[in-house]
Amino acid sequence: MTIKTAISLGAFSLALGGCGTVATVLQDDAEVARCLRKQKTYCQSIPRIYSGVAYDFCVLNGPPNSMVGVTMSGVPWVYFDFLVSGAFDTVVLPYTIYRQSTDGSIDIR
Repeated sequence: MTIKTAISLGAFSLALGGCGTVATVLQDDAEVARCLRKQKTYCQSIPRIYSGVAYDFCVLNGPPNSMVGVTMSGVPWVYFDFLVSGAFDTVVLPYTIYRQSTDGSIDIR
């Protein structure tokens, strides 16, 4: 593996770590709820369909914090995450539709 490949994979992994879709689809519901409560969001629940985008809206719906303040070329990180989450939410749409119909929305309260 070349250094360029290793750096690219590392950057991609870091981007996915902050991705709302990865947080909501791959983590336990209780963990998602705990993370959003920790950020003091005002959201009560988020739907599983396009849950990554909903997660990002919840982050924006809370008081300003360090995550929203992190910028990438002058654009807050969460706005970049909207694009990434929207793409990944579309890819996992069949799975999230199934989970929404069987388990309902993710309760944050």
